[in-house]
Amino acid sequence: MTPTAETSGLSPALGLVTGLAAEAKLIERACARTGRGTRQGKPGLACDGPGPQRAQAAATRLARDGAALETYLAVQTRITHSDPKALVGATAVAYLAAWTIRDSLAARPDAERLLAVLHSVPDADAAWHGLVDRIAAAARAELTVEAFADTIGLSEGITGYVYHTVPVAVYAWYRHFGDFEATLGAVMSCGGDTDTTGAIAGALAGAVVGEGGIPPDWIAGIIDWPRGTRRLRDIAERLRDAQAGRIAHRAVSYFWPGMLLRNLFVYVVTLAHYARRLLPPY
Repeated sequence: MTPTAETSGLSPALGLVTGLAAEAKLIERACARTGRGTRQGKPGLACDGPGPQRAQAAATRLARDGAALETYLAVQTRITHSDPKALVGATAVAYLAAWTIRDSLAARPDAERLLAVLHSVPDADAAWHGLVDRIAAAARAELTVEAFADTIGLSEGITGYVYHTVPVAVYAWYRHFGDFEATLGAVMSCGGDTDTTGAIAGALAGAVVGEGGIPPDWIAGIIDWPRGTRRLRDIAERLRDAQAGRIAHRAVSYFWPGMLLRNLFVYVVTLAHYARRLLPPY
């Protein structure tokens, strides 16, 4: 399904919401570190974990302004990640999302164009280029997503390492291009850090198919008050209008007392989940 003006901004937001919970703790730790007097210019944590979930929203807003997109990615990545690999992964995801929106990709692109985009990421190291070559080999052999994950040593599940999550999500997006359910199913089947791979692959696939290409019961099942589907649509509409230059940028506000209650509830549920895993049957 070709993305439309009404849906192209919405679906990346729907995919992005999956990664918000995972990012919250990293942001909290990074802000605490900065508050303790961490050296100016190095606020991010020294890790290379799941930073690219936030990249798709930036690509939606700045799809046609490459310089602004790269500047934004550098700033927003450094808030929580100081390792250069995190920026490489975020930039790769943003480039693909921007390409999808800019060219209204409706059919799976030629593999050579995909590889050219991935190889064009600034400051990418040899390890990244090697992974891109692995994606190329998998595409030529028409490997399943799980089989591709096996080729990069992830048979036991996808770790949170950015050079694991991004290649698998990107390959799933390409392998099942235009099929949202198959894309998400493929990365989930790999196991491991499924919230990260699901957020990245979901946003990329959503940018292709639009809201209409996402199973309706999946959307109806989103319960994340006060950040529900109504708020996501509001964010998507603002992104679309801002990209078209129809409105000035304005921040999205939340009912902050509700956010505190929501976060407390999630915290309790998470602790209960971990406590249960300590008890038999394991």
